[in-house]
Amino acid sequence: MIGAVLAGGRGRRFGDDKLLYKINGRPLILYTIEKLEMAKTIDEIVLIASKDNAERLRKLGYRVVVDELLIGPMGGVYTALSLGDAFVVAGDMPLLVPEFVDFLVSEFQKSGKLACVPRWENGYLEPLHAAYSQALREILEENIKAGNYTLNRVIRAMDSCYIPIESLPEKWRESFFNVNTRGDLRGLQKG
Repeated sequence: MIGAVLAGGRGRRFGDDKLLYKINGRPLILYTIEKLEMAKTIDEIVLIASKDNAERLRKLGYRVVVDELLIGPMGGVYTALSLGDAFVVAGDMPLLVPEFVDFLVSEFQKSGKLACVPRWENGYLEPLHAAYSQALREILEENIKAGNYTLNRVIRAMDSCYIPIESLPEKWRESFFNVNTRGDLRGLQKG
């Protein structure tokens, strides 16, 4: 299973390339990558980047694949699935829980579905912390050609595996924390 870290966002709310912003001397994205490396079900980590930040990300020493579509998360997932089945995570999720990743990948593999996505009780999905089958790529391509770039809509339209978040260990929920603003960094920086 590939661990695909989406790293193509522009960081508008953050005001800079947040993924390379240093926290305690290390780029934010490395926190996400290092947690993903601890997951036993992940064989290879690949960064899905934009043309704008691909070179800077290559300096981190991981394989970088450029998302040529630039249509948001769906383009990143589509690009990642060109490599095989993938656990996809946003690069700004530094509190990723490796055991949760392993659980999700295991549930995905048992389900035989095209996607396994955490879902909150209110129906909100966490599509950037989910496992996807390479076979989903064809469906994504059809949607992209039709101008439908909403990943959630595609997931809901097919027979997906959903993991009810409220039934999971509370500690695993911190996996969904993502950095949008500099204020979000306060909890990560050493006091």
